[in-house]
Amino acid sequence: MTALSIEVVYALPGRQVLRRVALPEESTVEDAIRASGLLEQFPEIDPNRVGIYGKPVGRDTRLRDRDRVEIYRPLRADPKEIRRARAGEKRAKGR
Repeated sequence: MTALSIEVVYALPGRQVLRRVALPEESTVEDAIRASGLLEQFPEIDPNRVGIYGKPVGRDTRLRDRDRVEIYRPLRADPKEIRRARAGEKRAKGR
């Protein structure tokens, strides 16, 4: 049985935490997150908000060698509202 080399990443507002784990074939995203120890270090993590190389996936997604599992933080603001506010500021400055 060949081991998979996986990176698990969690980004915080001032730093990024990266853990490399070796897992057996047939391992899932959830297996990688648990093996990384990040759930114990950061209990606020929502293991349902994950992706591989920027593409959202489910926890039961099977991994391939050299995958990068990314754990996403919740958005603090609605992106549409932020764009509207910025557009409003630009209009106000232009007057």
